[in-house]
Amino acid sequence: MSSAERLEGTGPAARVVDALRDAIAAGDFAPNQRLVEADLSEQFGASRAAVRAALLELTSEGLVERVQNRGARVRAVSLDEAVEITEVRMVLEGLLAAKAATRLTDEGQEQLRGIGTAMEHAVATGDLLGYSALNRDLHAFIRDTAGQRTAGSILERLRGQNVRHQFRLAMQPGRPSVSLPQHLAIIDALCARDADAAEQAMRAHLQSVVEALPTVETSRRTR
Repeated sequence: MSSAERLEGTGPAARVVDALRDAIAAGDFAPNQRLVEADLSEQFGASRAAVRAALLELTSEGLVERVQNRGARVRAVSLDEAVEITEVRMVLEGLLAAKAATRLTDEGQEQLRGIGTAMEHAVATGDLLGYSALNRDLHAFIRDTAGQRTAGSILERLRGQNVRHQFRLAMQPGRPSVSLPQHLAIIDALCARDADAAEQAMRAHLQSVVEALPTVETSRRTR
């Protein structure tokens, strides 16, 4: 992917990256499944060059791996690795939450409250996909508000590697009802501009994710 496409996020390769990442998260591509350039080119309506660049980008993120003489395939992330990734996220996202609390504007407060209200509505109506999208919006808002580019960059890579496990957890029946109060606690701490409380609320939320991941994997195997 060219540097311009990386910056703008609007080039053909960038669009394939987003589409392929979402497809892997949704389970359209299984762990260890081969990713054939010709097939992906047809599926996503993109050139082979754009697909090749997208695969290189996703390889750098740790979501795809290249096997000698066999091409690219979806990298399988074990449960143990998913837990480790989330533990690292706990530290980094706690830091970002603390920094965001000190930088939050009045307009940012309104945006956060809006996300919280939308989350409550999504849970009340059983909109799992909508709630999952709002979850991503909240974490992205905190990352952007914190202005800590190094931590933000590392988190983007970790999110890519863990996206499949996160999606499974988000779609688990009853999970939004568990995580909603945690997200609202994060929002309350941020709006109060309490850095310590924001960091602790974020850490508590991600500790809950660590504890929930093994139950999701067990549920998947017993279906």
